[in-house]
Amino acid sequence: MTARTPSRVRRVVLPLVALVGIVAAAGVTVVALRLTDGEDCTGTLSLKVAVAPGAEGVVRGAAEDYQADQPVVEHRCVQVQVEARSAPDVANELPTAQINPPALWIPDSTMWAEQTKRQAGEHGADAPTLELGPSLATSPLVVAGSAKAVGALGDSVSWAGLIDPKARATLTDPTTSTEGLAALAIVRGLLGNPDGTPKPELIGALMRVGRNALPSVRDAFTKITQGSGDDAPVFATTEQSVLDANRVAGSRKVVAAYPKEGTLAFDYPVVRVGRAGEPAGTAQAAEDFERHLRTGRTLQRFAEAGFRTTDGKAPQGWKTDREGVRGEDVSLLTRPDADQVAELLRTWGAVSLDTRMLTLLDVSGSMAEPMEGSRETRIGAARDAALTALAMLPDTSEVGLWAFGRNKRPPDDWIELISTGPLGETVAGTTRRARLQTSAGGLATLVGGGTALNDTVLAAYREARRTFDPMKINSVALITDGSDDDISSIDLPTLLSTLREEADPARPVPMFLVGLGADADLDALRQIAEATGGKAYQALKGEDIRTVLLDAISQRRCRPNC
Repeated sequence: MTARTPSRVRRVVLPLVALVGIVAAAGVTVVALRLTDGEDCTGTLSLKVAVAPGAEGVVRGAAEDYQADQPVVEHRCVQVQVEARSAPDVANELPTAQINPPALWIPDSTMWAEQTKRQAGEHGADAPTLELGPSLATSPLVVAGSAKAVGALGDSVSWAGLIDPKARATLTDPTTSTEGLAALAIVRGLLGNPDGTPKPELIGALMRVGRNALPSVRDAFTKITQGSGDDAPVFATTEQSVLDANRVAGSRKVVAAYPKEGTLAFDYPVVRVGRAGEPAGTAQAAEDFERHLRTGRTLQRFAEAGFRTTDGKAPQGWKTDREGVRGEDVSLLTRPDADQVAELLRTWGAVSLDTRMLTLLDVSGSMAEPMEGSRETRIGAARDAALTALAMLPDTSEVGLWAFGRNKRPPDDWIELISTGPLGETVAGTTRRARLQTSAGGLATLVGGGTALNDTVLAAYREARRTFDPMKINSVALITDGSDDDISSIDLPTLLSTLREEADPARPVPMFLVGLGADADLDALRQIAEATGGKAYQALKGEDIRTVLLDAISQRRCRPNC
């Protein structure tokens, strides 16, 4: 702090209650000074603090305590502005925020802080700088729901059970909620590859759960506390949120379960956000207030609000029958680093973005032959895998179905069974999804003849480009067991040059091609995929088809650059 100067302004500001009332509509709490006899000020120094909503009350109380000491920095009265903002919201804004970002940020997880620091570093010298400090408190991620819903999960709750197709569970969007991101990180640990790439099981699980993803845990809690709680799905949230919801409700409405594999902890770090040209004294004021956030009184506030200590110890006196939580130690998993978080968000983006996909199934005569080591026919295996993937897509996804061979509907070698459109749209008295299921069930009756692969590929590519929807991920998926055997068809070199000439980087339509069995012309499929920015696969067994289809879905967003 500096010495007084001759030019003085008496420290007279609005009473706290009046000032809070003025700014309450903006969702910002301003803690200002009362009339005092302390050091005089030449003005005010605003200290903007962004905090995760769950910890807002604690930080606001700490700001009032801090303000009671009448702090002055650089001859200016410090005015603390506490704003509740979700960590994903701040993380999305900070890397490019050059005008009035918060000087202190208290997200609910270091995951967001590290990810944001990484992104800010990619924006050069004009981006804010982030210095990550130790955490203030913790709260483990739990599985929550009504007592009946949680009980249905069994005596030993697990994350693996939560993503089982039979479980009534939902996930919050990991791009807008830390609960969703943390749950996704845990599931990825169970179903991801060591190199960070997703296994098909992970893609399938995310597509299933993601179909009904909620924007925030508030929506999940509302379904229980204000609706028919027993019918609401279970979801992932913090232990502190469960305790707080029950305290607000006045009874145990929500129960927390602690998965046996372990969990991640929300850790509430203090992040100093610096920027070029920030007011003089901001760094000192931020340091002073952070020191106050770590006082015994503030730590007690965290305990009273239902948080654990930084080493995971719960306050005394929690009762499961009253507050829905238990105070035993929990096993913590390793928190993903910034690179892993980025991969998680890319995976979610790939599976959650709406799709517009034209699907083509080969119905040439050889598709009646069995798959390797199985009695199942090739057309049966392709049909079942396609239906499995179809069941995972939301009603807003747009899907169409062609069957192709040779001269299936002269002069064309293909038949449009179902036009491309929203799965939930009513077509001829039923949904497009139901019509696709019915049409796929009758594919075996179309099997016979040769394979006009090249003409069909070009026709499908042009149709997908003609009906391109810039608001969706557009693609073509094709399953075949052979090679082009139509002497009247366009040859492969001409097909490839035509695809390259007609490709538009601003309107990409990658083709994902699956070759069934050892007889499929995988070399040709790879060249076609490369010309369109897609990918080719070989499926030797029936179960391989579902695997490659799920991988293709995960590849949609990054093509042609992955």
